[in-house]
Amino acid sequence: MKKINTLLENFLNEYSVKHILDHSVDGDCNNEAYIRQFLSDLRHLSVACELGYERVSLVLRRAHFNPEFADKVLSEIMHTSIYKFYYPKNEVYEEDGRYSYTSFDAIKFRETPPKPLRELIIQLSKIFEVLRDELDYYETDYITRTTMRNMNP
Repeated sequence: MKKINTLLENFLNEYSVKHILDHSVDGDCNNEAYIRQFLSDLRHLSVACELGYERVSLVLRRAHFNPEFADKVLSEIMHTSIYKFYYPKNEVYEEDGRYSYTSFDAIKFRETPPKPLRELIIQLSKIFEVLRDELDYYETDYITRTTMRNMNP
């Protein structure tokens, strides 16, 4: 999560809509509305990831490790950060599941984004793919345990 936060923060501090449009090359999208939507989605993702990182840090800083709280935090990260990455609000890109476990990029863009945006998302997708695979177990286990606990009060 820390690496994701660093990548997003650095990118969002460096690039603006004007900067991206001024430095786009032939073949890149120069649709200002699309670029604005893209950056909006990145800001939402950045906030979700920052909050997720803070929650994980809280779990690890506690004097007594609480497995139930840790499971809840990991589940929240799955439902916020990871889902926000794979399902951006403005649908500026999507994951094509047919390419998820191949050497091809699984991210398909609605329009061809300028290189800095494309490179950032591809870089993030590699990190999020690992996170999603690792947290999928916790998510399933957490939901099962919570359901069982609610059924047996």
